[in-house]
Amino acid sequence: MGQVSLRGIRKRFGTVDIIRGVDLDVQDGELMVFVGPSGCGKSTMLRMIAGLEGIDEGDLLIDKQRANDLRPADRGAAMVFQSYALYPHMTVAENMGFALRMAGLGRAQRDEQVRRAAEVLRITELLGRLPKELSGGQRQRVAIGRAIVRKPKVFLFDEPLSNLDAALRVDMRIELTRLHKALGTTMIYVTHDQVEAMTMGDRIAVFHQGRIEQLGAPLDLYDAPATEFVAGFLGAPRINLIDRPGDGASPAHRALWARLGAGAPAGTRRIGLRAEHLGLAAPGQGIDATVVLSEHLGDASIVHLRLDGLDVRLHAKVGAAAGRLAAGDIVGMLPKPEQALAFDEAGRRLPSDQFATRNQT
Repeated sequence: MGQVSLRGIRKRFGTVDIIRGVDLDVQDGELMVFVGPSGCGKSTMLRMIAGLEGIDEGDLLIDKQRANDLRPADRGAAMVFQSYALYPHMTVAENMGFALRMAGLGRAQRDEQVRRAAEVLRITELLGRLPKELSGGQRQRVAIGRAIVRKPKVFLFDEPLSNLDAALRVDMRIELTRLHKALGTTMIYVTHDQVEAMTMGDRIAVFHQGRIEQLGAPLDLYDAPATEFVAGFLGAPRINLIDRPGDGASPAHRALWARLGAGAPAGTRRIGLRAEHLGLAAPGQGIDATVVLSEHLGDASIVHLRLDGLDVRLHAKVGAAAGRLAAGDIVGMLPKPEQALAFDEAGRRLPSDQFATRNQT
């Protein structure tokens, strides 16, 4: 078992509220991802679960047992840090078995548990090496192995891939997902990388200013964000946000709003449209805009656009052929209004079923 429940959790550093009343249930065997920008409280929340930070208010339950006052070693949680934290003078096997030795396990039992963990992580051939002889990805596997041998109820990962290069991060994401399926153990994974969150998590808790802004399955959060913050944080490039035109708005701004917001719910202050829902065509078709930059991604291109009267740039994710566009080119924008999201003055997403239906007519 490895169920984690948070009830009204609060944390302050001096007079600053870092965690502001978090309620959450992480189910046994679930891979839960905490995601959010720097300073949102996600790592502090993880450290409180681990016992590395005290809890000012609220209750932490691990398998229904209150754990607020338990020592870290008694909580049944094992933490994997960003920095690996390996002992440089110990071999891989010694690093992985160190906690077991401190717990008083005999040599034969330690060696057996280290061997099994090494097989799961595919690092058996590395057991005799020192950390300096390992790559970054291998060191991270060793750090994970050190946690596995303890057979915890819950694994806690604090941005474990941030020190790795882009290609290796992809490989390690796959490995961690495979490991979760193989072990079936509850995992709580902290990251600021929304790609990691979207590809790894069974559910995602999006943190914002010490609170959970939204909780749900990755695609549910992407397709139906509860707030403008969630819509803007998840997705690359960022969602296009177009304000309702006011007095003195340009004709181009008014034309874009007319196309997107004709059937918007009452109270709509801003409309969001993801980059993949903004098509491009020849000038004169749709709404003309100027290319600022075209980024080539191989199979696709991200085209950054300037629309007369808008202070923000718009982004279109289109086919690779659009990579031939150059700065200064004029293109026609063809937004897909049926994919638009409506937000009110407070940044909350408005119910848009009727809005989408109207825009399809």
